[in-house]
Amino acid sequence: MGIRSRRMPALRWAIPVVAVGLIATGCGSGDNGSTAGVSSSLGSSSDINPKNADELRDGGNLRLATTSFPANWNTLSTDGNDAEIGDIERPLMPRAFNTNAAGELTVNHDYFTDVQLTSTSPQVVTYTINPKAVWSDGNPITWEDIRAQAKALDGTDKRFLIAITVGFDRVEKVERGADDRQAVITFKQPFAEWRGQFAGNMSLFPKSVTADPETFNKGLVDNMGPTAGPFLVQSTDRGQGRIVLGRNPKWWGDKPKLDTITYTVLDRTAWVQGLQNNELDAVSLSTIDDATTVRKSSGVVIRRAPGNRWRHITFNGAPGSILADPAVRVAISKAIDRQGIATAVQNGLVEKPKPLNSHVFLEGQAGYQDNSLPFDPAAAAKELDALGWKLNGDTREKDGRKLVIRDVMYKDDTWVQIAQIIQQNLAQIGVKIVIETKPGAGFFTDVVIPGDFDATQFVFVGDAFPLSSIPQTYGYDPGDWQNNFGHIGSEELNTLIDRMLSELDPQKAIALANEVDRKVFEEGHSLPLTQSEGNWGVRADIANFGSPGLASYDYTKIGYLK
Repeated sequence: MGIRSRRMPALRWAIPVVAVGLIATGCGSGDNGSTAGVSSSLGSSSDINPKNADELRDGGNLRLATTSFPANWNTLSTDGNDAEIGDIERPLMPRAFNTNAAGELTVNHDYFTDVQLTSTSPQVVTYTINPKAVWSDGNPITWEDIRAQAKALDGTDKRFLIAITVGFDRVEKVERGADDRQAVITFKQPFAEWRGQFAGNMSLFPKSVTADPETFNKGLVDNMGPTAGPFLVQSTDRGQGRIVLGRNPKWWGDKPKLDTITYTVLDRTAWVQGLQNNELDAVSLSTIDDATTVRKSSGVVIRRAPGNRWRHITFNGAPGSILADPAVRVAISKAIDRQGIATAVQNGLVEKPKPLNSHVFLEGQAGYQDNSLPFDPAAAAKELDALGWKLNGDTREKDGRKLVIRDVMYKDDTWVQIAQIIQQNLAQIGVKIVIETKPGAGFFTDVVIPGDFDATQFVFVGDAFPLSSIPQTYGYDPGDWQNNFGHIGSEELNTLIDRMLSELDPQKAIALANEVDRKVFEEGHSLPLTQSEGNWGVRADIANFGSPGLASYDYTKIGYLK
């Protein structure tokens, strides 16, 4: 779960679910929302108003919102590893597998006629590319695109500013198969989650982007490169904050129902009003006020299925940081009332608010278990005393340095509310929190990646491939931090992660993943807070779009009812 997102939208990046995806108020017969997802967990439901293509009209523009213009359209890069950019690119880029609500996989035949594990000793995976598949510049998709991306992401050439290796650091070679439309990947070490290398939140990019470090890092800063989906980038206007996706004339699959998908850059606080004013067609809902407003609005419904995004707080453990000592981070973690946070921000949005208790799995996902540290402020105070952080007035102090923590976040009412709860919690044990809010634009490139925080809050995104992003987020590699923004880890944890990723037995891999998770808690790396409610406000006449859970969208079938 390593794809990131600066905000809590209504998807593993950073990114990327509660047991019940229910808006508790107004769920009777008069509620203008569906009942799918009620009393369900992630992995069992989605709520997208499913309809057959023949029930939809041809044409139309789907109007969506995003909080900032992409800093880099290359989502494989550190600057572009953002869930919102990933959302925009979903209808544009190839993926090897589709996912249903249960997280079950099927080969995406638009791009690959077959994807097979053809050997286990050594591990070999063979990708057979659809012979019709072409990039928007007219070049065919070939094995060379797969080879170039595998090389860029293997971590050996540090000039590539990659966000995640996705197991390509375990690849020995990529070779041409029967013809240019087949790639054969041979692994030097087993990789448990090989299906996720070009799936989930990871798409295939053309070799024109991935073969050269300079192009990889900066070539897509201003504009998207060649794409290969049912849609392509029709126009962009950074000044107006507008991105328009149009039908791809070279698309070989089913013709999309929509003519266009338009993204408008809007502050998160304006999304629901945009829906209410018929300026947007679908927005994620993150507060009870959002839900109440949508419920009172005509022509819109609430779609609800447990979500796959999760809020967390990451600590800065870099040398010199106020939180460099893992024992201090662990003590502070024990003093944060995560249940109190869940109750405060999700009351009325879910039936029984509860914190997320795993860094790896979402609740409802196979493998999820509670590996968290207990909420124990008394123990936290004693531990800080033993570490030499003594109370001096209201704030602890050691060697003349006060225990003051800068908590930095995207400017969003819910994030600030969470920070204020943490502020109150930690004040009880003599730790002072200073809340700093930042605009969405440049939040990662200017604040998080450079480490300009003591603690920072943002969203990770989960998907059907929870193990692939563990090294990027929790691995300790001082020369290549990827998504480990707090620079926290250990060789012991690295060894455990390596064992987990090398385990081809799924149940054994899950057990090892939970060992990893417990160790991440014990290092005070970060604290999961809450899983997203997965509630969306969507115009009532839109089909095959809404709250998908773990399922992937078919963008050719999203559209308006006749």
